[in-house]
Amino acid sequence: MQEYITQAEQDLLHTYNRYGIVFDRGEGVYLYDKEGKKYLDFFSGIAVNALGYHYQDFDEALKGQIDKLLHISNYFYNEPAIQAAAKLKKASGMDRVFFTNSGAEAIEGALKAARKYAYTRDGHAGSFGGSPAGGEIIAMNHSFHGRTMGALAVTGNPRYREAFEPLIGNIRFADMNDFESVKGQVTEKTCAVLFETLQGEGGIYPAEKGFMEQVKALCEERDILLILDEIQCGMGRTGEMFAWQHYGIKPDIMACAKAIGGGVPVGAFLMTERVAEKSLAAGDHGTTYGGNPFACQAVSKMLDLFEENDIIGHVQKIAPCLEQCLNELVSEFDFVKARRGLGLMQGLECSVPVGGVISGCLEKGLVLINAGSNILRFVPPLVIEKEHVDEMAEILRTVLADQ
Repeated sequence: MQEYITQAEQDLLHTYNRYGIVFDRGEGVYLYDKEGKKYLDFFSGIAVNALGYHYQDFDEALKGQIDKLLHISNYFYNEPAIQAAAKLKKASGMDRVFFTNSGAEAIEGALKAARKYAYTRDGHAGSFGGSPAGGEIIAMNHSFHGRTMGALAVTGNPRYREAFEPLIGNIRFADMNDFESVKGQVTEKTCAVLFETLQGEGGIYPAEKGFMEQVKALCEERDILLILDEIQCGMGRTGEMFAWQHYGIKPDIMACAKAIGGGVPVGAFLMTERVAEKSLAAGDHGTTYGGNPFACQAVSKMLDLFEENDIIGHVQKIAPCLEQCLNELVSEFDFVKARRGLGLMQGLECSVPVGGVISGCLEKGLVLINAGSNILRFVPPLVIEKEHVDEMAEILRTVLADQ
């Protein structure tokens, strides 16, 4: 295995601090490295592999599409994209879909859509009473939306942004779950408010219902678009297809990715018809690979399998087991301070850095990830069973006891 790591260190750009493991294959909710060691996966490629590994019906659908058509370009229609869009609309209640290749691209498209909406509505992009151009967007402190220039501009962590400034302008930041903070950032130039329905990288913080309701009411009153980032928390992870459905607060624009393709690189941004009528038109936005038949077959089949196998119902059934397990760890260990999250997107806040815990778990065959320096993040495949929760708890309890 070391030979692969040595080669990678010589050839790949060093933008990740990788763990010293080369994974070779997966089966169910387990991964196997090049030496055959077995790992229980409570990471799922950062909330991507919702159905785990080697899910036969999903694999067969992709193999069948490979034999038919991989790519054709958006100058033509393709059946998988048409089917995937219709199923996404049904699952979300949104009206229009644009397929991208990633979550960051979905955020970029959402930002462009919001600014184009304001431009069309107002008849110009520029001055309001002699002030600079409009199109201001309010994002949240401690948020994470991606590493492309637009997505980075709305990511609420200066550490990520500062080396790449100047980024796109007219971005203001407010505090998550603090309505007065958001309200205080609104000006006559505000065109959108953007946040993750459940903050991931920022520490696993769900939006509060009152906050959601107040922000939505403000947006409706001022004709400001509400953009929700469901890239990590969407696609069934919280016990609803999209996390905003817990609150009954429908966004004007939604970004999704990760699990919608089950491991195939694909994302999407969706919008209501009201937004679409004043937003992106022919020539405003595009992509070479986005919406290709292969990626869209993955989306289409994932949505079929979610319905056929009641994946949402399974998450609702198994999530309380995970929550109980994590609550017990909070009670047992003084340095484990709190559990937060929804469904199968959970976090344990610790009073110490968790890097050693993650490494210790890997040594014992459990894959976890952090969300900040002191948060253990749990985003397993959505098909885990209670026996897997128990296995995870046994390993993690042993590692925590050694800290």
